[in-house]
Amino acid sequence: MKITAIKQQQKRADRYSFYVDGAYAFSLSESALLESGLASGQELDAAGLERYKQLSQDDKLFGRALRYVALRPKSEWELGAYLEKHHSPAPLTKQITNKLKDLDLINDQKFAAAYVHDRLLLRPTSRRRIKLELAKKRVPTDIIDGLLAEQSDTVTLQEVIAKKRRQSKYQDDLKLMQYLARQGYNYGEIKDALSGSSNGDGPLL
Repeated sequence: MKITAIKQQQKRADRYSFYVDGAYAFSLSESALLESGLASGQELDAAGLERYKQLSQDDKLFGRALRYVALRPKSEWELGAYLEKHHSPAPLTKQITNKLKDLDLINDQKFAAAYVHDRLLLRPTSRRRIKLELAKKRVPTDIIDGLLAEQSDTVTLQEVIAKKRRQSKYQDDLKLMQYLARQGYNYGEIKDALSGSSNGDGPLL
């Protein structure tokens, strides 16, 4: 069997179609093509053709994983769960993960740091709540603790109270306390913060 043509795809300019004995056989991304060393006119045996067909499938999955992590930063566990959903065997999952780590697209330390920064900037909440959220994404505990060690709940709690006080339903201290408790703040912190910021519209418990 011979590779009779290698054609750039029209809809996916980053992929190339391989034709063996005049018929379409498989496709590879530009980087996989360069790594493979394949060329038009090259002879393939049956086993070799099957290997490149499998490489094509693995290459497509890597491309999907690349787009997945490029869309929004993901933890290493999230990537693994995504690949598992797409029936990736463990060795391939490890290979893809390592490639993305080499590209610095998977990095739990950077992922968690950005997550904490954005969470506190856009939707301030307690360290406890953030820790739970990152734990659900299987970020290592030592990374989470290190990032949250210098964070203070006092400042974010006051920010949350000020923001929620703008809404009529949170003029009621009880409702506000219930909300803050769901955000992971403890009763003592909430009581102290409300005592310091009370507008006198409702009783503190």
